[in-house]
Amino acid sequence: MTDTVCDFALAVVSGKDLQGKLKAPPVELVDERRAPLELPRAPGRPAELQPQPGEAAKVPPPEGMADPEQARRVLHAFANHELQAVELFAWALLAFPEAPAAFRSGLLSTLSDEQRHLALYLRRLDALGVPFGHWPVSGYFWNKLEHLATPLKFVCSMCLTFESANLDHTLDYSRAAESARDPQTAAVLLQVHNEERAHVAFGLRWLASFKRPEQSLRDAWLGALSWPLRPALARGRSFHPEARQGLGFDDEWLALLDGASRQ
Repeated sequence: MTDTVCDFALAVVSGKDLQGKLKAPPVELVDERRAPLELPRAPGRPAELQPQPGEAAKVPPPEGMADPEQARRVLHAFANHELQAVELFAWALLAFPEAPAAFRSGLLSTLSDEQRHLALYLRRLDALGVPFGHWPVSGYFWNKLEHLATPLKFVCSMCLTFESANLDHTLDYSRAAESARDPQTAAVLLQVHNEERAHVAFGLRWLASFKRPEQSLRDAWLGALSWPLRPALARGRSFHPEARQGLGFDDEWLALLDGASRQ
């Protein structure tokens, strides 16, 4: 039997085996555009990776990279970020069967990238002697499903808010790891940073396609967000406009992000 995109996506979202979530998409997948009878509202997970309340899974700030224990916890949290991204890009393939074929192909490609990023973090954790699930993990992205309800909302929330912020987070933590004389961790974070620029660019491309013709990209993005999602969540504690150069952000959008406070 030929593998289908929806079967693959459902296995990624609902499977409880972590290795199954890391299984790359088969080379030959048929995109038969079949929606599931019931769209998953939560991921399948092994017991040690069940999402916990936010405070239980709090992430140390970049300064924590100087402390080996906190640095391990940071990597653990970044691995969970990627796990949720893997699951939610698979969820989008289930949620939007009628979306353009090129959009769905991009979702699948991005899912594959997120699997690779998760594997990078897991290998680094393993080298540091920490099993994934050692600390509680949050369900922050999964808790925002109502903000992902259409292809437009999905790219505005997932790609242009969460992934946009990660451009700053990964750069800050990579530099902090370098300062802490942990070049291996710094290299992993920088690789993820560089590759996630393409995910933000994917969001911008499809925002341009899905928005109303009279809207600017920035205004369409703002119009697709609802509280608590807001510009402040699309950037890190430090803002790095250079990380977004060449992706399609105009000066007004960058100024908006630069002036948005995460306090």
